[in-house]
Amino acid sequence: MALTTLDPRTALVLIDLQNGIVGMPTLPYGSDQVVANGIELADAFRAKGLPVVLVRVTFGADDMLPGRTDEPRLSAAVFPSGWDQIIEQLAGHDGDIQVTKRNWGAFYGTDLDLQLRRRGISQIVLGGIATSIGVESTARAAHEHGYHVTLATDAMADRDGEAHRNSVERIFPRLGETGTTAEVLELLAKTHG
Repeated sequence: MALTTLDPRTALVLIDLQNGIVGMPTLPYGSDQVVANGIELADAFRAKGLPVVLVRVTFGADDMLPGRTDEPRLSAAVFPSGWDQIIEQLAGHDGDIQVTKRNWGAFYGTDLDLQLRRRGISQIVLGGIATSIGVESTARAAHEHGYHVTLATDAMADRDGEAHRNSVERIFPRLGETGTTAEVLELLAKTHG
């Protein structure tokens, strides 16, 4: 579905653009392109006085991740110091909202919904890494919480190109509207003159 509008109170939500994640290889866009597009969106949202939410994932040695899985669980001990810090190019802007999660999605177990609702936000624009994990989980929860969801498909990438494609082509159209960074910026300029 083509992008139609951005609500007067729209927030940008960027998922896991942090030191230990942006260094991983990603597809179909490299993390450098995802970061550049995320920065361009963040700068535009800030310039319009709209909230920017920077979400990071972390967990400590004592955190127990839920459920049994076929893939082995990573231990906090394998990550270098500072892996969970928002990248320098995005961090340090007064007024940005920072959310720390310990799960895939940014809503469960965090104050993201509270932060958005207290600001009257009715729509979110999403980007980040990884498309099929943190971004998709957050998009699903945002949809379930009643937010209008817009997904900037070139401001996100995945470790698996097929997983990215599946999310963008099959899942996201059922949760909201998709478009490129340029399309979001054009719509932002039109609707928030």
